[in-house]
Amino acid sequence: MTVTLGRTGMNITRTGFGSWAVSGSGWSFGWGDTDDAESIAAIRHALDSGVNWIDTAAVYGLGHSEELVGKAIAGLSDADRPYIFTKAGLVWDPEHPATSPRRIMKPASVRREVEDSLRRLGVEAIDLYQVHYPDTGESLEYAGDGFGAVSPNATPLEEYWQVMADLKAEGKVRAIGLSNHDADLLERAERVAHVDVIQPPFSAINRSAAAEIAWARAHDTGVIVYSPMQSGLLTGAFTAERVAGLPADDWRKAHADFTTGLTANLALVEALRPIAARHGRSVAEVAIAWVLAWPGITAAIVGARKPAQVDGWIDAATLELAPADLEEIATAIETSGAGTGPARRA
Repeated sequence: MTVTLGRTGMNITRTGFGSWAVSGSGWSFGWGDTDDAESIAAIRHALDSGVNWIDTAAVYGLGHSEELVGKAIAGLSDADRPYIFTKAGLVWDPEHPATSPRRIMKPASVRREVEDSLRRLGVEAIDLYQVHYPDTGESLEYAGDGFGAVSPNATPLEEYWQVMADLKAEGKVRAIGLSNHDADLLERAERVAHVDVIQPPFSAINRSAAAEIAWARAHDTGVIVYSPMQSGLLTGAFTAERVAGLPADDWRKAHADFTTGLTANLALVEALRPIAARHGRSVAEVAIAWVLAWPGITAAIVGARKPAQVDGWIDAATLELAPADLEEIATAIETSGAGTGPARRA
């Protein structure tokens, strides 16, 4: 089953393969060591299972994720190749890879990034090119949806969004989008050029982008959300012991979702188990189905590092949660105190 992605003309499956988790270690937001052969196998397994789009970013693994995606799709005909979505705007220092990347959307920098991404991916045009974060000029300090400090040298949104529109007009990219931009910024961008797609975080834990999703729905803008399983927490496989055992180079080990918020988040997971059991599905599938049921959401990005992990979520789009299920989940969200944002659909 596919759905139309805003006005882009692309029809996409309701889940797409997210390649952040396969980016490897050695950079500030890595997930620990990964096996490249296994990562490529996971991507190809998702495609063989019907997924028709891959989401990546230049910064994931400092180019490594895009290179893996390029290898996974190499040799595929245009008819068989999945849509490729990537992002720009997080720039790293090659000599100091462990330091946090900076949020930079200066026109010359964006044009360098798009050429580098095209080369790593091995494609002639990028199907969806997205701005990863608003340009602040400062180092990224990951907080899910925080924007951080703004440098006096930051590029104004109107300037960098015009560059994105120019890339689309030149044929280097097919559609343009904004990730992690609030509704006020989306409105400013829309006055420059139509926002084809937004990519906010959204899950039963992080519901803070509800206003941006509502904005997109009102503007015929596609919405692909990331982290519908909240970086693995909503798979049902996490325990406090597993979190404690995460390697030191896994960014999740120090994140609030896995530290101060862990008890509430795991309580929510436990509340999802009986719903999953009733439907004969996994907790992960219930978590993704809840996201896909939210009005305005087109599709969700779901990651995997091994082919078997793909099998744990590949059928999530076929799960239709009943009103009683949605009410039970809303009550569980409120009772557990997990995350932020509305628990019920508007």
